[in-house]
Amino acid sequence: MPVRAHSAEGSDSTFELMARTDTVSWSAGVNTIVRVTRMAMATPWLATFSVLATVVASALMIWVPLLLGQAIDFAQQTLTGEAGAARRGLAVTAAMVLAVSILRGIFTTFQNYLAEAVGHHLAYRLRQRTYDKIQRLSFGFHDRIHSGELITLGMLDLEAVRMFFATGLIRLVMLLILIGFGAVMLLMTDPLLALVALSFVPVVGVVSSFSQLRLRRTWLELQERLGVLSRVMEENLAGVRVVRAFAAQHHEMNKFRGASVDALGLAHERVRLRVGAAAIMTLSFMTAMGLVLWVGGRQVLAGEMTLGTLATFLTFMTILQMPVRQLGMLVNAFARTSTCGSRLFGLLDLEPAVQDPPGAPALVLGEGRLRFDDVGFAYPSAPDQPVLSRISFEARRGETIGIVGPQGSGKSTIAQLVPRFYDVTEGRITIDGQDMRDVTLASLRKAVTVVQQDAFVFTTTLENNIAYGDPWADPRRIEAASSDAQIHGFIASLPEGYRTVLAERGASLSGGQRQRLSIARGLMLSPPILIFDDSTAAIDARTEEQILAALRQKAQDRLTILIAHRLNTLRHADRIFVLERGRIVEEGSPGALLASDSRYRSLHELQTRAHEGAA
Repeated sequence: MPVRAHSAEGSDSTFELMARTDTVSWSAGVNTIVRVTRMAMATPWLATFSVLATVVASALMIWVPLLLGQAIDFAQQTLTGEAGAARRGLAVTAAMVLAVSILRGIFTTFQNYLAEAVGHHLAYRLRQRTYDKIQRLSFGFHDRIHSGELITLGMLDLEAVRMFFATGLIRLVMLLILIGFGAVMLLMTDPLLALVALSFVPVVGVVSSFSQLRLRRTWLELQERLGVLSRVMEENLAGVRVVRAFAAQHHEMNKFRGASVDALGLAHERVRLRVGAAAIMTLSFMTAMGLVLWVGGRQVLAGEMTLGTLATFLTFMTILQMPVRQLGMLVNAFARTSTCGSRLFGLLDLEPAVQDPPGAPALVLGEGRLRFDDVGFAYPSAPDQPVLSRISFEARRGETIGIVGPQGSGKSTIAQLVPRFYDVTEGRITIDGQDMRDVTLASLRKAVTVVQQDAFVFTTTLENNIAYGDPWADPRRIEAASSDAQIHGFIASLPEGYRTVLAERGASLSGGQRQRLSIARGLMLSPPILIFDDSTAAIDARTEEQILAALRQKAQDRLTILIAHRLNTLRHADRIFVLERGRIVEEGSPGALLASDSRYRSLHELQTRAHEGAA
């Protein structure tokens, strides 16, 4: 039979190389910006109308200084002659200023609303894709990536990308119109005074940009420190019982205080950066305005310029001040989107190491024969440390197989290879002659159920927890599985029964109750291959025996694999495999192994003496 080698090192392992840094190559940053822009344009009507509203609002904003200057000239004319015509012109201009201001407010409202709508539509699509990708990435990826990193990625980084359309693209359009067309308007009126009036723009733009980039770098560092703070809090909350049991509140408080002080120090530095930059920008603006008043005032006194024209310059400078200050925010928006977007797309572009091959058929079950053929395996996080080596055995429906061995011998790894949580490094695993890498994951995992020792419980009802694999299951099936798992009596005694909502992580249940709940969840699916990975370790011996008796009644309908440290769990197994350092060192029935000079017999005698000593 041919043996196909396959690397367990998948493409989704590259994500761990992506550090949270502000440094992104120019080409990668541009590609990210282009990609985000294209995704924002997936709602073309919203994006188009938002840009149009920005253009109209900016044009109306430029019109306001002209109207105010014209109004001042009309007001001056009422003092020098032709008062009637001047008053009529002043009234018309005032009405136009009011109308333009109202229209500008309306279009600005549309601009803000539509830009935010585009951003939220973008965030919705990215959020769905991110969550879907996390669901499909292999176990090897999750072994290396901290869940906090993924939460940060799906919240802070995604939020930065969401805001790009409103704070980046729309702001860019507004600044181009205000600075470009406004500068042309002023230069056409008086080139010298225009240069003086616009002299603050490069100073404010440079200071704002550099300060925002520095704030961006410190923001990333602050994000890291806040992440440490969150991890300290998360660990404290998750292990609150351990903390209280060892009276370690003072120690935990010192840890939290230290992380808080680190974050507070950096927050103070950010405040100093922001205040210093604001002071320089305000000084440059006020200096430019003073020069305009001096140069323009001399021209007004010389009769070379009207008072209204000078007012136009001053009003435009006032209007332009805030958008120019936002140049730094614009630069920051592009920088932030390029870095956060690169990390986000780095995740979205990953291909799961374990996935369906193109055109893969569903698994076709016959006699339910499981075969390991010279299987070798090393975890992707430690490819040079093989966990299994040349594992070969065959089992079929109706058999109960036991697997024992010391910790680290590879027992749980076998349990995780059968449903293809990982791909084997060497050899192959087949079910009824079909290589599990050639069939769909959905059909494989429908045929194989693993009940793990660490029983995870969802914060929902007991019924939903048990029926997790088949939410529309008949209540009688749920009760039958619960009865086999010896937890039906406990559930029935609760006031709300199966509708009882569990606390977070099943804190209201004992360890044994959580394991029995997990066993019921697995039994309800009635899979052809059922694997218990030391999943009765927290259950008392009497209840465990009742569970095993229920399993034996239906053993002919499935292949059952029991992985356990307590050998009593395996005494009714048809065959037992003893593992040591990733290899099968002994195989046989419980009786045959006990009758020989075997490791299994030595382990059995050791456990028997320990039990008798405890009794």
